Order: sequence, then C-alpha cells, then structure tokens
Amino acid sequence: MASSPSRRTALQAAGATALAAGLTSLTATPARADETADTPAPQLVTYPVPSGVGTSAGFKVRVRTAPDGDWQTLGVYGVGTKEINPTTGSGKVWGSSLVYFDFCGPVELEVTYLKGGTERARVRPDSYGIKPDLLGDTLRFTLDEPKDVVVQINDEVFDCLHVITNPVERHAPSADDPDVVYYGPGLHTVTGNILTVPSGKTVYLAGGAVLKARIDAFDVERVTVKGHGVLLAPTSTVGGVHIEGSKNCRVEGIIMLGSGVGFGEAENVHVTKARVFTWGQWGDGFPVYCSRNITFDGCFARTSDDCFSIYAHRGDFYGDTRHITIKNSTLWADVAHPVNVGTHGNSDNPEMIENLVIRNVDILDHREPQMNYQGCISLNAGDSNLIRNVRVEDLRIEDFRWGQVLNFRVMYNAKYNTSVGRGIEDVYIKNLTYTGENANPSLFLGYDADHAIKNVTFENLVVNGVVIADTMRKPTWYYTTDTVQWHANEHVINMRFLTTAEAQAAAAS
Repeated sequence: MASSPSRRTALQAAGATALAAGLTSLTATPARADETADTPAPQLVTYPVPSGVGTSAGFKVRVRTAPDGDWQTLGVYGVGTKEINPTTGSGKVWGSSLVYFDFCGPVELEVTYLKGGTERARVRPDSYGIKPDLLGDTLRFTLDEPKDVVVQINDEVFDCLHVITNPVERHAPSADDPDVVYYGPGLHTVTGNILTVPSGKTVYLAGGAVLKARIDAFDVERVTVKGHGVLLAPTSTVGGVHIEGSKNCRVEGIIMLGSGVGFGEAENVHVTKARVFTWGQWGDGFPVYCSRNITFDGCFARTSDDCFSIYAHRGDFYGDTRHITIKNSTLWADVAHPVNVGTHGNSDNPEMIENLVIRNVDILDHREPQMNYQGCISLNAGDSNLIRNVRVEDLRIEDFRWGQVLNFRVMYNAKYNTSVGRGIEDVYIKNLTYTGENANPSLFLGYDADHAIKNVTFENLVVNGVVIADTMRKPTWYYTTDTVQWHANEHVINMRFLTTAEAQAAAAS
C-alpha cells in the first residue's frame, strides 16, 4: 500500500504512540533548581522493526539507561555484507545485524551472541576505547554519548552487530506542516518506488519508519531528507537518495539499507549522521560527480564498493568537483576503497578535483584483491583529471583484510579512461596511524615527467607505533619509504616525511 502526505495525521498519531512506548527516563526525582534546561534528564527511545521488514536472529540486544534503568529489548534488522571470491570474481552476500535507538545520558548495552561459542568480543572503532565485559555468550558495555559502533564476536567479519545511535530528537517537524512529507512508524511504499521531492520540501522519516523507495531531488533547491527512520532500497538498482542539479540540500540522520546518497552537479549539500549499508554490485555509499561544497559529517558506511567515490565527469555529469569535506566518520569497505578519488573525467575538456578535506576518520576495513583498486585512500588521476589540494588529518586505519594504506597514481586505465591524468599536486597528510600486519606496500606512481605526483607531505605518520620521518635512523642509502615497504617511483617529486616538531619548525621559519 502506498503511503502519501494525506496520511500524515494518522502517521503522527502512530509515531506518538510508539515514542511513548519506547521512552524510558532514568531520573525519578525532581530536577534541582540549579540544573539548567539545556541539560536534559537521561532518556532512552527505542523503536520496533515494522512488520514486513527483514530481521536477524544472530543477536539478542537489550539496552537501559545506566546504571539501573529498565531493560528494553531492541528489534534487530537484517542487513547484508559482501564478500568477493578472488579466484572467480563472484560475490557472496552474508547476513549481518543492525540495531538503532536514541538516547541522552549514559546507556548500558547487553549483547548476546545466539550462535554461542563466544571466546572474545571487540567493539570498534578501537579509537573509542570501549572494552566490553564478557560473560559467556553475553557482553556488556556502556555508551556515554551517541556513537556508531560495530560488535564483533570471535573476529567474525560478516555476522556482526552494527549499533547506530542518535541523540533524542527534540524538534521533529509536524506531520501537519504542508512543506513536510511525513512518514511515521511502520513500513511505507510509494507508487513506482520513487519519491520525487519539489523545492522547499522536507521528507521526514520518524524513528520506527521504514520507507521502501528511492528519493529524488532533481533540479531543486532547499530539499531536506531527515529523521531517525530507515530508507530501504526496493531493488538493487532503485534506492537511496539522489541529489542531481540541486542546491542547498540536507540529508540528516537517516539509515539507508541497500543504497546510499548520490550526487551529480550538486552544490552546497550537508550530509550529517547518514548511515549507509550496501551489499549489491556497484554498492558505493556516497558517490559524488561534478559537485561543489559537499560536507559529510558524522557518517557511517559499510559498503560493497567504495564508501566514498569522488569523481569528475561521467555519463551526463560535467564540471569540476571541489570543496568536498569528509569528517568525524567511520568507514568499512567490504569491496574496493573506503575513499576513492579521481578515475573518471573529461578528456575533451579536462576537469579538476580539488580542495578535499578528510579529517577525524576511522577506517575499520578494506578488502580488494585487484591491485588496481587498492588503497584505503586512493588518489587515481585519469581522463586528464588534475587532483590537487588534498588535506588528510587525524586518520586512524585499523588492520584490514586485503589492500594498501594509500594508493596515489597518475594513470591511464584502459577499462575506464580515454586519456592519462594530468597529475596529483599538493597533498598534506597529518597524523595518519596504521596498526596492523595485512597491508600490501602502498604505491605512489607518477605516469611520466609531464604527468607527475608533486608535493606530498606526511606529518607524524605512525605505522605500528613507529613515527616515519626522513630524519629517522636508517641506512643512508635507504629511502624513507623503504622503512615501511612503500614504493614511490621516479615521477614522484618532493615527497617529505616530517615529525610534528619538524613541521612546526618549518612553519615558524
């Protein structure tokens, strides 16, 4: 049955009922007079999985306000994860699990692995420092503030529990607002599986809502897609949010299953706390073509292709891509790259990809058997692209299954390109840490003297606890890259490895 804005009043009533059923307050005594209104009492809001939506039986999950609130059992969504067979190239989809809820104040989670045999448990990203208490097949841990984490049992890669959390929503839009397309708790569909949004409208998915559709924002302005609900792809080719030829749009808080957010000739878009899970072919999480001023903040992506793919021309999209920011995010690429930049462009009218910022990001995994498509961060200039002005700061890379930490190439890839890239210039990488044993050597390959990589600087590069710097103790005939078994060819010009003190001294001089 198709859901439409005419049903907003009924949906709002259903949403209020679900919220009342899911709300728990820790505080039983009146607030003191000196407590301010901007310090709300601890709260917990949970949502059932709507009937007709796939669930998972791998985990039982309960949550309560800490330290002694009433336990609430969470509905567990079934999601897919992808594995590529390196011998045949075929892909297999494994089942995995997802829960989500909203809270304010500390909460305690209790996770039971229903298959049994639990010997160890890990809560990732490691940078959060969460050490669960393990009691047989049940583990417990606390979250002091909303974070997105992955629970792994016995180092299982696919059958994981993904925990998505949000602050308690304070200012939800009204279902009676004529500028709001409102979906309350429950499963909803739209005619033809595509919801086309005009300028100035907000699509709101309340917590507990699942909309089975694709959302199109084409040649519009001031469109917002937001809420704490779920956007479910109806098929492997129809789904997600598509923002094309549009300006001043926002995507906030939603969970996307099967497809992510795509951009073509878009401008001034903010994507905040969007979460993407894909397991189909070409399952990029956030593909960007020929777009400007796009900011991703607080996102989570587990994908069956690149988590982020940042391109210039392809298909019907033309123009430079510039001013792209990815920050405060967590990435897991079951196939290809966590961040892929370049590849596609316009050989007849060359374009640029410039002014990229990647800051405060955790990369949990990267698995890619093909050498041409490795790299947790890949800068691959083809099709006469010039990639320049890239800043990477506070990047934490955990041990991944198969690939490279970095892959920078000026290239001509016969499968995708019609010309060699123009070059890669002015890349600054500060506070990159990699801890692990599985990385293949990182490659830095200029094409020739006229299509080179220029001015790549590392500040405080730390590999397995060792700071890599040109001044570190090593044989004088060694390149600095030899100390980490990386390779830069003769068409890489002015690559430097500095300690933080050296970088500060150079900046002060």
